[in-house]
Amino acid sequence: MAQNLLIGFGTETGNSELLAMDAQKMASTQGINAKCACLDDVDVDEILLHDYLVIVCSTWGDGEQPDNAQDLYDTIQEIGENDLSGTQFAVLALGDTAFDLFCEAGIQWDELLEQKGGSRFHERLDCDTDYEDDAEDWIEAIVEKVASATNS
Repeated sequence: MAQNLLIGFGTETGNSELLAMDAQKMASTQGINAKCACLDDVDVDEILLHDYLVIVCSTWGDGEQPDNAQDLYDTIQEIGENDLSGTQFAVLALGDTAFDLFCEAGIQWDELLEQKGGSRFHERLDCDTDYEDDAEDWIEAIVEKVASATNS
């Protein structure tokens, strides 16, 4: 049975969205039911409908969430401690080492999802401005993990 993968992105410049769309395409070619959505368009109920959640999120300003990720982040902060138990997640964080709070938004997502009962199925990747190759390798690895769960 095919696994359901939700890929949510938070972005100000579009880089996270492009990576999320690449992940969706790659997952779909592996027979995974993959949905890509802006985090503004996702709610907790939708997260719970999926077997896997991947967050691709850039950091904005002084370690802040992008505008289109903040509402969902705030909502998840308010839910119960184990409300995301059963959710398997992975986070791809984009940032710039020129700033003190490098990849802070992605780090916050990773910590929050774990605090709310989620299980990390792949380690977070923190990417600097030259992220393309590392991000592609990370996406391939998460798709492979989800696909192998589908085929087992």
